[in-house]
Amino acid sequence: MIEKPLQPSRRDFLKKSAIFGTLSILPAHIALGQTSGGKQAPSQQVRLAVVGIGNQGGRDLKTMADSGHCTVVALCDVDLNGKHTREAQAAHPKAKKFQDFRVMFDKMADEIDAVLIATPDHSHFCVTMLAMSLGKHVYVEKPLAHTFGQCDRLMALAEKSGVVTQMGNQGHSGGNYFQYKAWVDAGVINNVTRITAYMNSPRRWHGWGSNVKEYPSQPIPKGMDWDTWICSAPEHPFSDKLHPQEWRSWYDYGSGAFGDWGPHILDTSHRFLNLGLPSSIEAVKRSGANPLVFPQESTIKFKFPARGDMPACDVTWLDGVKNMAKPEKELGELNVKKPGKLIYGKDLTFHGGSHSDVLQVVPREKFMEIRKDLPRISGKNSNHYENFLLACKGEEEARSPFSVGGPLTQVFTLGILAQRFGGTIDFDRETNKVTNNEMAQALLDPAPRKGWEEFYKL
Repeated sequence: MIEKPLQPSRRDFLKKSAIFGTLSILPAHIALGQTSGGKQAPSQQVRLAVVGIGNQGGRDLKTMADSGHCTVVALCDVDLNGKHTREAQAAHPKAKKFQDFRVMFDKMADEIDAVLIATPDHSHFCVTMLAMSLGKHVYVEKPLAHTFGQCDRLMALAEKSGVVTQMGNQGHSGGNYFQYKAWVDAGVINNVTRITAYMNSPRRWHGWGSNVKEYPSQPIPKGMDWDTWICSAPEHPFSDKLHPQEWRSWYDYGSGAFGDWGPHILDTSHRFLNLGLPSSIEAVKRSGANPLVFPQESTIKFKFPARGDMPACDVTWLDGVKNMAKPEKELGELNVKKPGKLIYGKDLTFHGGSHSDVLQVVPREKFMEIRKDLPRISGKNSNHYENFLLACKGEEEARSPFSVGGPLTQVFTLGILAQRFGGTIDFDRETNKVTNNEMAQALLDPAPRKGWEEFYKL
């Protein structure tokens, strides 16, 4: 039988919600027994809980554990019998195990300093909100959340709670991060007016997604907590077209190729060019469009207005196996089969990949001409996981906090609305509202599933 949250603790939790009054969050250094500076002393181990321990979560867990900066005290997954969760459980036999994150916090909140959250996109929000409300530092896989409104709430509570936050776009601690910042600061990257980003590898829904008319249904595996897996999202029956991993194909649970790869390709451009939110998003192409599943191919064009002394910038995203970017011939032979981007400035054009891949000035003849004047990036830096744990200990600042990852994710949520509905979506950057599509506006911040409202009122 699946153990559900302890009722006294649930009542205490609900009292913290807006239904019962203003949420009271203990300062991090009091809640976690930390130093007066608000972070753990460098000599201490971060006591880490992990929610979502299979596949990407298992890889995240291994890297954090191998860093030497944390002790894994709890593992939580709705499918502890699943093959994809067994390796993590075997690797940490002393960690307490849970199926429901609410039960985990009910029973051992005082034994947890930080939480790694690597559940499907649609369930990031509830776990993260509860963790932050209890004063826990949080590392959340990308994209940060599933809707525009969820991102707003996460950013607000992160600021209020004062905990360390990090979104899991791992390249934001790699070579591309440090190079892009240095090149913008030095004026090498300047006056960017357009960016083309692309990811053309096969996706899970390719081939079958355009023909789907309803969610399939299969028996729930023995011991799996399907209700908690659904979390606050719309309810659909279990099937192996949802779990494990297949959830990314569906609008109600995943974020498609754009939400999956955009955080690894467009993160540094969004941050260091101060792009913010777009004024319009056009679905230029939607091959194999389906109301339930992401298109087989899509091209989305964003218009970002001028920011200070930076000019207006158009960002075009392409996905789908044959929907390839077509670089200008004068840029030379470029490999656009790998995920990446082209960045067009006033005087220079740059070609880059994803994650930590550094930019190249193209064509090569132009690079050879200016190479001696380009800023050099040197020094050993912590990786993204170490950066988070060291930030928990007060030794570094997190490089992709919610104040950075939140607006970036909101761009993806707007792009996904264009993929879903087609046409052009006009977005008011002052009011954060869609002005020409009522259905898209409603999906900026849809109501949670009945029984999960409390997380939206923290």
